[in-house]
Amino acid sequence: MQISKVAKSIRVACVTGGLSALLMSTATFAEEVNAEEEVERIAITGSRIARTELSNPTPIVVLEQSEIQKFGTTDLGTILAELPAIGATDTLAGNANSNAAAGISSADLRRLGAKRTLVLVDGKRHVAGTPGSSQMDLSTIPSALIERVEIITGGASAIYGSDAVSGVVNVIMRKDFEGFQFNATGSRSTETDNYGTHGFDFVVGTGNDDGNVSIYAGVQKTKETMSRDLKQLQDWGTIANPENGGEEDGIPDRLRVPNVGSEMINKWGVMNPFADSRFTFDDQGNVREQCVREGTNSFAFGNFPNGCDTAFFTEEYENIFPEVNRINTGGTFNYSLNDNINAFGNVKYTKADIKQQFQPGFRFGNITVDVENNAFLTQEARDRLGGTGLVSMAKFFDELGNRSAANDRQTFRFVGGFNGYFGISETEFDYELYYVYGETNNVRVTENDIIPDNIAAAINSVIDPATGEAVCADPDAGSVDVGNCVAYNPFGFNQASEEAKDWVSADTTRQDKITQEVFGASLGFDSAQLFSLPGGPMAFALGYEQREETSRTITDELTKSGALAGAATPDENAKYDVKELFAEVSVPLLADLAFAHELTLDGAYRTADYSHVKGNVNAWKVGLIYAPIESVRVRATRGSAVRAPNLNEAFSPLSPGFARVSDPCDADNISDDPDRAANCAALGIPPGFEANDNVSVDILSGGNDQLTPEKSKSTTVGLVWTPGFIDDFSVTLDFHDIEIEDAIIEVAAQDIADNCVDATGGPDQTYCGAIIRNPTTNDIELVRTGFLNAAALNTRGVDAEVRYNWDLASVNGVGEIRFNLFAAHLLKREQFEFQDRPDEINVEDGEVGDPKWEGRFGATYALDDLTVDYRLRYVDRSVTYDVSPGGGSPEDLYPGWVPSITTHDLSASYVFGDNVRVYGGFRNLFDKVPPGYTINPIYDVIGRRVFGGVNITF
Repeated sequence: MQISKVAKSIRVACVTGGLSALLMSTATFAEEVNAEEEVERIAITGSRIARTELSNPTPIVVLEQSEIQKFGTTDLGTILAELPAIGATDTLAGNANSNAAAGISSADLRRLGAKRTLVLVDGKRHVAGTPGSSQMDLSTIPSALIERVEIITGGASAIYGSDAVSGVVNVIMRKDFEGFQFNATGSRSTETDNYGTHGFDFVVGTGNDDGNVSIYAGVQKTKETMSRDLKQLQDWGTIANPENGGEEDGIPDRLRVPNVGSEMINKWGVMNPFADSRFTFDDQGNVREQCVREGTNSFAFGNFPNGCDTAFFTEEYENIFPEVNRINTGGTFNYSLNDNINAFGNVKYTKADIKQQFQPGFRFGNITVDVENNAFLTQEARDRLGGTGLVSMAKFFDELGNRSAANDRQTFRFVGGFNGYFGISETEFDYELYYVYGETNNVRVTENDIIPDNIAAAINSVIDPATGEAVCADPDAGSVDVGNCVAYNPFGFNQASEEAKDWVSADTTRQDKITQEVFGASLGFDSAQLFSLPGGPMAFALGYEQREETSRTITDELTKSGALAGAATPDENAKYDVKELFAEVSVPLLADLAFAHELTLDGAYRTADYSHVKGNVNAWKVGLIYAPIESVRVRATRGSAVRAPNLNEAFSPLSPGFARVSDPCDADNISDDPDRAANCAALGIPPGFEANDNVSVDILSGGNDQLTPEKSKSTTVGLVWTPGFIDDFSVTLDFHDIEIEDAIIEVAAQDIADNCVDATGGPDQTYCGAIIRNPTTNDIELVRTGFLNAAALNTRGVDAEVRYNWDLASVNGVGEIRFNLFAAHLLKREQFEFQDRPDEINVEDGEVGDPKWEGRFGATYALDDLTVDYRLRYVDRSVTYDVSPGGGSPEDLYPGWVPSITTHDLSASYVFGDNVRVYGGFRNLFDKVPPGYTINPIYDVIGRRVFGGVNITF
C-alpha cells in the first residue's frame, strides 16, 4: 500500500463494519498530527482518489472478517444476501433450479438484478462464473482470506465502468500475511441430517522490508438438501375455494393447503390420465386404483388431504441446496524494486464439483399404448381398457434416475502489476499499472435425459411369435441408434431391462469457457504545488482500461440434433472488447469555517468504446460533502450509469427451452385485465376455457445484436450525526433513488402471453404472433422470446443505522458492549416490462422477496479474551399476490402473505494464549422458518443450526 506525504495531515478513522458512520473531515485533526508525519491514503470503494477511508460522499456498507465468521457458512454470496441492501436472488438457494448457474452465488444489490451489480476483488474486475454473463461467482473467494467487503449503492459506472448500475461490491483480500494460520469451520442443522457445511484452509506467508509472499489452500463442502428434507414443506399449493361466490365478494378465491399433487402422472405410470377411468400400477405392473382429489388446483393438480402414495408431488425432486465440493488454492506477492516501484501479483485456482437435482424425464399423456398388442400390459389392465384400441399414458421415468446437473467448474485468475509514486518538481504522483487474466471452464452434464422418439418406439412393443419375447413393433423406429430398438416395459417401477433404459435415455454434455483480459493504468496527484482552494488542494485521478470478454459453449452432437426432450441447443461463441478513459476530481471548496467545517465537491466522468455498441458510452457522477459543524455531515451524489449488453443478451443463438406459462385466457385468469376477455374471444378461445397450463411449454429464445446500453440516473442523499457529547455514538440516514431506462430484459414467455391479450383495442399482433396454440385444445404449445431494450426499473429507499460502543468502565463495570442497529425501508420498487406502456406497471415493494422493512440488530460484549455476540434479523410481512394496480387483491388467495419473520443468532469466541481462537454458536436459535408455501431465498428455510470453528495462528 502506497505511503505518501500530504500537505495537511489527517488521521484515518476506522471502519468496524456496517454502514460507515463517521465521515470525518480531512481537516478535523490537522492540529493533532505533525504536518510532516507520513500517513496512509487509501483508495476506498466509490473513488479512484486516495483519501481517508471515510472522506467519501457515497455511503458505504462494510462487512468485516470478524462479522463474516458469525454467519456460520463459508459461502460469501449467502452471507451478503442477509444484508438488507442485497437480494438473495442468485445465491446457492436462488440458483437451485438452474443448470448453468448451479452452485454459483452472486450479489444482487437493491434487487435490480445480479447483472447490474459490479463485483470487484481488490478494486479489479473478476471473470464471470456463468457463460454469456458478467456475474462473478462469489463462491470462488475463500471467506477466511477476506479482510472486508465494501458495498456502495447507486450508479458507479463513472468510476468502474459498465455493470455498476445498482452499485458495487468490492471484496478486499488480506495482504502482506506473515506466519501460519489454519482455520476449520463447520455447521449442521439441528432439525435435519441433510444440511451441513464444513471447510478447512491454511495460509502461510513470509516477508521482509522489501516484500512478502504467501500461499493458501482450502476445501469447502456443502451438503445437498432437498425439499423433502425440510419439515415445514408439505407440498403446499392452492386450490379453488368452494365457498367463493365470485370477484369482490369478500371470500378468498383460492386457499392454500398442503398435499397438492397430481394423480395424472407418477413413476408407475397412469393410464387414461385425462379421463375419469384412469388407473395406475404397483411396482410389478399390476393394476392399482388411483387416488381421487378433493380440491382442485388446476387441470393437472389437486389436493389430497390425507396424502396419496400414488400421486406425483414436486417436492420429491426439488433442490434447496445443491451438493458443492470446492477446492481453493493460490498465492500473493509484493516486492519493492526500489523506493518508488512496487511489484505485486496474485494467482488463484478454484475447482468445484456441483450436483444439482431436477425432476426425471417424463411424458405427460403423450405415450400411446396399443391395448391389444402391447407385450407388457397385464390381462387385467387390458380388460380394464376394453381390450383394444389406443390409449394414452403419463409417466415419470424415475427408474432412469433424476435429471441431475453435474457441474465441474474450474476458475483460474492472475493479477499482476506495478504501483508506486514518482515526483515531478514538488508534485507527487501515485500510479498503478496492472494486468488481469481470468478463465472459467465448466463441463456440465445433464444426466438421464430421455429420447422421446426412442421412448415411443420402445413402448410400442409386441410379442415376437417366433421367440415369445417382447420386441419393438417397428425395429427401425426411433431417432437415435436406429435399428437397435429394445422393447421397454413402462408399467410399474423399474420393470424395464437395463438395455431398454440405455436405449431410451442419454446424458447431455455442454462445455463452457469464459475468459476475461484486462489492461489498466491509473494516475493520482493533487494541485498543492500550483494552488490550493480554501479547503485544501484539489485531487485528481486519471485512468485507462482495456478489456476483452469471451464466452463459448460447445454442446454435444446428440443435443444439437434435437433428439432429446430438451430439443436442439446450438453452440454459442461470442466476444466483445471495450476501451475506456476516466477522470475523477475532488474539490475541497471550504474547510474550518463557521457553518462550513467542510465543503467538498467530487466529480467523475468515463467514456467507453464497446465493439458491439454503436458510438461511445458515457457516464458521470457528482458528489458533495457538507459539514456545517464538526458533528453533522450531509453527503449527496447524483450520477448517470450505464450497462452495456452482455454476451448472452447480444449474441446468443436461437435456442429451445421450456417455461411454465399460466394461460391468461384460462377462466381463472381472464378477469385479471379488463381487455382480456374480448381479446381472448377474438382469438377464438371459448368462454370458460380451462387450460392445461401446469406443464411446461416449448420456448425459443435468442440474443439481439441491435441492443443499446441501459441508462440509469441515481441519487443518494445522506446525513451523519456524531455528537461530541456521546463517545463512540453515531447515527446515519441515507436515501437512494435509482431509475433505469432502456433496461434489457428477456421478454418472458408469460409476459408475451399476457401482452398478447392485455392490449387495448384488440390482440397485440406483435406478441400474439410469437405464440403457437394447439388448434384443437387451444393450449399454448410454443412461445418465441428474446431480448429487448424494453423495460424501465425504479427503486427508492431509506437506510438508517445507529452505532454505539459503550465502555462499561464508565459505570464501574468491566468489558465493552458494542451495539449496532440497521434498518432499511423500501419506498418503491417497480418495473415497467414495457416502458412505452406506463399503465402496465409491475409494483413489487411489499411482495415476497421485496419486503417494505428489513432490519438487523447486533450486540457484542467483549471482555479480555471472551467475546459474546447476539444478532437479530427481521424481515417484514410480505404478500404473495401481485400488488400492482389491477394485478391482484387480498381476496385472490388465503393466506395471501408471509408473516414477518424474526430470527435470533447467538455466538461466542475465546482466545487461548496467543495462538488459538475457538468460536461457535447457533443460527436461528428459536428455529423460526417461513410457512411451507414459500421457499423464497430471502428467508432462512433450514431453521436452527449449530456452527463452530477454530483458528490457529503462529
